[in-house]
Amino acid sequence: MERVDDAGPALSGPGGLSGALADALAPVAAGSGADFSVAVLETGSGASGVHGDGSYATASVVKVGILAALLLGAQDEGRLLTTEERSQATVMIENSDNDAATALWHTIGGTNGLGTALARLGLTDTRGDERGRWGLTRTTAADQLTLLRAVFLDDSPLSVRSRAYLRTLMGRVTARQSWGVSAAADGTGDRTRLKNGWMPRDATGLWVVNSIGAVTTGGRTHLLSVLSEGNADLRAGVTLVEEVARTAVAVAHAR
Repeated sequence: MERVDDAGPALSGPGGLSGALADALAPVAAGSGADFSVAVLETGSGASGVHGDGSYATASVVKVGILAALLLGAQDEGRLLTTEERSQATVMIENSDNDAATALWHTIGGTNGLGTALARLGLTDTRGDERGRWGLTRTTAADQLTLLRAVFLDDSPLSVRSRAYLRTLMGRVTARQSWGVSAAADGTGDRTRLKNGWMPRDATGLWVVNSIGAVTTGGRTHLLSVLSEGNADLRAGVTLVEEVARTAVAVAHAR
């Protein structure tokens, strides 16, 4: 169990995909005691939408941003990642290793370094924790979709090599952490590439459960971010995130 102690482009408007998401997800929201938000992009058509505009603690989905910041810094310096950085990046993404994340967090310059890098990637609503705790970075589903655009699409400050490296690690997440947006995939096309985050909040005991990544349904690729908090436990959070992911991709696929 993972724990972090409490120690772009415009999306479719209300009459488009965002409106359809609101309609389809209304029963999910009504049946859940937790809060959630989702953003989705169908890469072929470019159709995108968002439901919910709240700010959520990232938990470990921020590790994608940490690695993106590390890669941007290496690009700026005209170098490849060191052997140690590559080793830390691998276990940070594939196994969600917190010690590796903390080490790379310091390498990129902590809260300020992350903020600077994410701003270059187009994120506008992601804020670091005042005390520098990376898992308590606050973000929105729309911002996480912007980050996914930078990782999976060509028009990005990240180089071809950097994007491929990030996508490769996200495609190798250990099997026990392969829940989340993967529930929306149907086995066609490329493998699911994802990163999840989960943690109980000290103040309430309720859980943050998040999932971001790329899934293929009907041969079409969807970028997808689902954020949630206020879940009774991890299992309830995973169930909610997966239901939201399946619903959002089904709506996007039908457009």
